[in-house]
Amino acid sequence: MILSRIIATGAYLPSRIVTNAEIAKMVGIEERAIYRRTGIRDRRWADEKEATSDLAAQAAKQVLAQAGMDPKAIDFILVATTSPDMFFPSTACLVQEKIGAGRAAAFDLAASCSGFIFALSIADQYLKNRQAKTVLVIAAEVKSRFLNYDDPGTAILFGDGAGAVLLQASEGERGILSCHLHTDGSKHDLIEIPGGGSRSPAVREGRRLNTIRMKGNRLFRAVVRQFEQAIHGAVKHQGLTLSDVDHFIFHQANRRMLESLAKKCKIPMEKLVLVIEHYGNTSSSSIPIALQAADEAGRLKPGQLIFLGGVGGGLTGGTALIRW
Repeated sequence: MILSRIIATGAYLPSRIVTNAEIAKMVGIEERAIYRRTGIRDRRWADEKEATSDLAAQAAKQVLAQAGMDPKAIDFILVATTSPDMFFPSTACLVQEKIGAGRAAAFDLAASCSGFIFALSIADQYLKNRQAKTVLVIAAEVKSRFLNYDDPGTAILFGDGAGAVLLQASEGERGILSCHLHTDGSKHDLIEIPGGGSRSPAVREGRRLNTIRMKGNRLFRAVVRQFEQAIHGAVKHQGLTLSDVDHFIFHQANRRMLESLAKKCKIPMEKLVLVIEHYGNTSSSSIPIALQAADEAGRLKPGQLIFLGGVGGGLTGGTALIRW
């Protein structure tokens, strides 16, 4: 059996640390209230000279160094982001140039906070169909540029960062067992950046619509409900139960949300990988950042079953089961 196997992980977080005390002054919420509502103590923000491709390239270089691989060996570069450097060319093209992967085809995809899972599923198909031998998947975001400080419930959540994985086709039982993707476009307005596109161009609207808008309570309920269904469906598809899973790596949206989800699904908290406390919600990059943190800490052992899951704007959702 040919499976797509993750052979290396990487991540990059900007050096600037933004504490709750600092952001509390910006949005007018007490420092303690921010932690109580979100489980976040601090987050990283890119400096004014850093763009999404810079973060993505740093994560890519780390993953290539871990694998000991020449970037010219990469066949495809997939970048998941909803905060690209610019509309075009794609951020993936900029990353290709920055890391010297001149023979790789490169493109972006936008599926918000579940974007990494969507990109992973595409890489899986390229590898299983033998259209590629090596695929680099990156998720990177600079969401700090799109915050509205007059909307504190949203502004307190987001951080910047990038995570990456390198995949190759492998014979055996270790690798991606399945990916499941789903979308509910009827809920597209629960979280969005409405300005900047063809409907409301930035040149006409300025910054008025070019910030993140979120209907927090409705989004919270929709995400937990959709997540719960997706988790049970993914493991059932493989003839497994939740107790068979060794580690759950969910999109790091909000600690309260993750705790609620774990309680509903009867998942022990010690099986969750959590990095939100010091990184905040890094959107599509949160899953690979958490994956790299677990890998670096030695939590992921050969043969263990890893569950990845995310739900994001759209609403989009995706899950992946991986035999490590």
